[in-house]
Amino acid sequence: MRAAIFEEAGRPLNVVTVEDPRPAPDQVVIEVAHCGICGSDLHVTQQGLVPSGTILGHEFAGTIVEIGREVGGDWRVGDRVTALPIQACRSCEPCAIGLPGLCSSVLFTGTTLETPGAYAQYVRARRTMLQRLPAGVSFAEGALVEPLAVAHHAVGLAGELSGSSVLVIGAGPIGVGVALFARLAGARHVAVSEPAHGRRQTALGMGATHAIDPAAGPVARSFATLAGRQPGVVFECVGNPGMLQHAIELAGVRGRVLVAGVCLEEDRIRPLTALGREVSLQFSQCYTERDFSSVIDAIAHGRADATPMLTRIVGFDELPSAFEALRQPGEQCKLLIDPH
Repeated sequence: MRAAIFEEAGRPLNVVTVEDPRPAPDQVVIEVAHCGICGSDLHVTQQGLVPSGTILGHEFAGTIVEIGREVGGDWRVGDRVTALPIQACRSCEPCAIGLPGLCSSVLFTGTTLETPGAYAQYVRARRTMLQRLPAGVSFAEGALVEPLAVAHHAVGLAGELSGSSVLVIGAGPIGVGVALFARLAGARHVAVSEPAHGRRQTALGMGATHAIDPAAGPVARSFATLAGRQPGVVFECVGNPGMLQHAIELAGVRGRVLVAGVCLEEDRIRPLTALGREVSLQFSQCYTERDFSSVIDAIAHGRADATPMLTRIVGFDELPSAFEALRQPGEQCKLLIDPH
């Protein structure tokens, strides 16, 4: 099969031919219809945090083409699926309480040589992680389920949002997903702070009530003008150093800060800022099977429209250059790969 291989930091992905995957007894092989390019893929390759030879890609959807001998159940060749890109032990405390993403020995698809990802024509997935795609959910929407599940999980951790005033920092895929699910959760005001005009428009298309350009003036003042108060909940969806302190400064009295952005570097905060307003801080990592199924159900029943976040679909010929172009801030939101 064809696959895009990471070789080393500073070099574009290399599209090569590799052996087709074969399923372990508890796995299936999926023919990839679409796979998303995630910001974390950009970060780990820029910093060399994955080994040479890694096939990236953990946001995927496709068709089952081969089934391991222990899979069982009602799974069949030809089933349309997505899957949580998680290899969990199923025996530690997080696994026991339904949090496989927090497994003490978790491996994520597309991050190791042992768990190759979906920047390829085929990918393996655990039977326990499979999620069926209803007929009304396209493969492109199926590939968007994973980043939307990250957003759904973060919104769920925020607690009651009905009638609340919410600020989302960053209008990448996670930020616009948070805007979508915050509105579905009943938030009255959902403002998204984002410097890129195109991404601000995407956020509005995904359900945000307002879009703020942070370059036009203080975000706190803009939000207060729009909502009449400081935000009760702030979602940090960027992950750059300094954004955590920025989110704390923007939160209102007894505000909640939900951190969904993945910062891979050391960061600093001033605790006194949070102490003075009794701000609570919650980190959100990954998702559960229920997050995946809830997102799929919302798309299937028309409660959630994920298509505004889809910017472009590229093939393997365009992938290396398109991947590198995403390293620079721009208007793009979500790019999908079509490996065929």
